[in-house]
Amino acid sequence: MAAILDGQQKYEESEPLYHRALSIFERAYGPDHYEIAINLNNLAALNHALGRTADAEALYHRALAMKEGLLGPDHADVAITLNNLAVLYKSQRRYAEAEANYQRLLPIFEKALGASHPKVITCLKNYSALLHKMNRTAASRG
Repeated sequence: MAAILDGQQKYEESEPLYHRALSIFERAYGPDHYEIAINLNNLAALNHALGRTADAEALYHRALAMKEGLLGPDHADVAITLNNLAVLYKSQRRYAEAEANYQRLLPIFEKALGASHPKVITCLKNYSALLHKMNRTAASRG
């Protein structure tokens, strides 16, 4: 239900449901379960949408560490959280940090999904836009 409300941009209604789900997952599975990492990522996205960027960043980092521990550093789900962090950093004009995330996530996605997968293409487009913002237009065309 939280994800549905979140998708409808009803953040104030979805947030308590995410917190409730997180609490239930932690009691049922313990502190380091994949469902918790997914919920943390969703909560981070919600916080970013609400402009609570410090909270979003902390939640993304917690989700990222959990995913890396559970799935390994080169798993496609790790790349998803890296992408979300890159988007957050870009919105804060923390371009170097965003770029580092794109440089890490793109090879993961390309290996896992193939170079022509829509997620890879979208990330390349977003990375190119970031390079353009950094006045590195020659690099953004490559």
